[in-house]
Amino acid sequence: MFNSRALVVLALLLHSVVALVSAKGSNSTSQWKTLSGDAPLVIARGGFSGLFPGFSSAAFSLALITSVPDVVLWCDVQLTKDEAGICFPDILLNNNSDVQDVFAKKDKTYLVNGASTHGWFTVDYTLNDLANVFVTQGVYSRTNKFDGNLYPILTVEDVATQLKPPGLWLNVQHDIFFSQHNLSMRNYVLSLSRKVVVNYISSPEVAFLNSIKARVSPSATKLVFRFLGQDDTEPSTKQNYGSLLKNLTYIKTFASGILIPKTYIWPVTTDLYLEPHTSIVLDAHKAGLTVFASDFVNDVPLAYNYSYDPVSEYLNFVDNGDFSVDGVLSDFPITPSEAIDCFAHLGNNASGQAKPLVISKYGASGDFPSCTDLAYSKAIEDGVDVLDCPVQISRDGIPFCSSSINLIDSTTVAQSSFSNLTTVIPNIKAGSGIYTFSLTWEDIKSLTPIISNPWSTYTLYRSPRTKNAGKYLTLSDFLTLAQKSSTLSGVLIGIEHATYLAEEQRLSVTDKVIAALRKAGLDNRTALDVKIQSTNSSVLMKFKEKTNYGRVYKIEENIGDALSSSIEDIKKFADSVVINKASIFPETQAFITRVTDVVPKLKAAKLPVYVELFSNEFVSQAWDFFSDPTVEINSFVVGVNVDGVITDFPKTAARYKRNRCLSEKETPSYMSPIQAASLIQVVTADYLPPAEAPNPPLTTTDVIEPPLPSVESAQAPAPTNSSTVGAPPRPNRQPKIAAGFVLSTLAMLIATLFLL
Repeated sequence: MFNSRALVVLALLLHSVVALVSAKGSNSTSQWKTLSGDAPLVIARGGFSGLFPGFSSAAFSLALITSVPDVVLWCDVQLTKDEAGICFPDILLNNNSDVQDVFAKKDKTYLVNGASTHGWFTVDYTLNDLANVFVTQGVYSRTNKFDGNLYPILTVEDVATQLKPPGLWLNVQHDIFFSQHNLSMRNYVLSLSRKVVVNYISSPEVAFLNSIKARVSPSATKLVFRFLGQDDTEPSTKQNYGSLLKNLTYIKTFASGILIPKTYIWPVTTDLYLEPHTSIVLDAHKAGLTVFASDFVNDVPLAYNYSYDPVSEYLNFVDNGDFSVDGVLSDFPITPSEAIDCFAHLGNNASGQAKPLVISKYGASGDFPSCTDLAYSKAIEDGVDVLDCPVQISRDGIPFCSSSINLIDSTTVAQSSFSNLTTVIPNIKAGSGIYTFSLTWEDIKSLTPIISNPWSTYTLYRSPRTKNAGKYLTLSDFLTLAQKSSTLSGVLIGIEHATYLAEEQRLSVTDKVIAALRKAGLDNRTALDVKIQSTNSSVLMKFKEKTNYGRVYKIEENIGDALSSSIEDIKKFADSVVINKASIFPETQAFITRVTDVVPKLKAAKLPVYVELFSNEFVSQAWDFFSDPTVEINSFVVGVNVDGVITDFPKTAARYKRNRCLSEKETPSYMSPIQAASLIQVVTADYLPPAEAPNPPLTTTDVIEPPLPSVESAQAPAPTNSSTVGAPPRPNRQPKIAAGFVLSTLAMLIATLFLL
């Protein structure tokens, strides 16, 4: 329980917490296809267990702060030896607490539903015994940095009376096991319900629900039958759950609703693609049963149809046009809160705000191989504002779109007949490569593209069914595709390695780009806004001299500041800037440590700021962002006022712009920006990650470069029909460092650490 022996009291509340109290849900009048017609419930399993140790005071508090006003707190009820009810995820204590350290060698083995189970069981300890046992993070892929706060195990009464949640859900998983140990869950639950309001009681055991149905008020407490795996056996009827699912009228005799795994509704293939939805929700509603779906988490791979976007998954359960579940059980309650209140029922024609500008990264390269026709078409379909083309050039001088000058990075060229064309060019790439200027355009067209998998070290892969789909486009074809779109506002043309190509290969990529833009009729910036992007000031200076296109200076390095002199130099050749996320929110081991003033300084100089890279995979975000790409985007747009986001999943960012919660008079807490460094302040000293050196400032010497050399004065290129070591190009003053995508996250946060 909450007691007075405390480590710290830390109230790092969002500035929008007051809005939480008064918000009623901007989508409350929408027509829902739930059984009641009301918005689906958000049920927080153990509180915000996706971040803090589940069922801890911090997890429950964070759920209340960041969720819809009527959020329901889920408590798995376990009984102690002296019949106290505690909120804990399992009858075994050892996975989610430090019980092994407190009661070493006190483990036992019992039969649980006929299966021999070993560990530390709640039934062997009194509540007083557990006073010095503390809750820890039980999902090992999640951060354990909060375990040092010594969160106590809470009783059900603690949660009900001290947290005062809008709704309380008790789940009774093992009534038969407790009965075998002479403990009555029935008596405990009935006694508790006379003292506190219990809104929902669920159980996977038919006999338990039948035993209490006549003793609880159906208007105050809803009984819900929980389904386990379809082949698992329900212990009291001895039927498997798949069979029970076919007899909904029987379930209606002892329950008003069902709780089912989400795959009961949207089955998933073995290779993680959705199958057509089943009829279970419609059938249950027809039988008068509410339907709650479980197993929602942000930090495991979703079906590829969702493109790693958890909001998309929730919307598929609550706003698919056919039905809506009546509630969702989630470890990350902020995400269903925003999905239900901010994004459901938007419609394709919902108007959006002007900012941020959504700029693609190689098209929709999260769903298709980078810079292919399919990636570009998908980006346009998804609502991207600006379509990007990083221009490479072939041996015969054809400019085309490709994510890398090294074809090994994006194609199967290393397994092709061109595998002998490896070349070592140290200033382009460490190690060998097969470069675009070594093959003709006809050769390059014959190559098979490969989808990028930037997070493969975490065994997170992008859509395997489309991993080799699509074809590459010349710059001219890309511009034609862009001009046919009625929704694009512009194109972003990237140019790199121009000095090397001119000096060593006698290829002027800048001249080729200018010629292609003129041929497409874009030299006057009429229909489409054309932006030229480069990390080289020399490239942008040439475009300033020869064209009227917008010029975007890309700062590859993570910077901690921007000197006034360097900003003034940038303004001489560029009219906007691209920076990395870590240049705004530096992090240490995926915890944000502060917010820099780089963006305010650049914007004060009237330089719009675009930020990259926004990906949907949860490992790409700092813990502060709750494994939710929408939370991350919102924190950069609302919290820091960036002008554009560069993303390989443009659908997520484009949908964000149509977010109805941004137009509310009082922004709800789940759509407020995180407070930088708030999470890391909750970490105790012994769990703090080591401090990292600050990023260096951007200086004038990082920016200024000599002019581009002319092709006419360059030497003839070396032969490229065999493996060679190429002469290193003359280095630019701007160093070419591959930007490491540091895990970035923000937290709309807070944790109220209760006195222990």
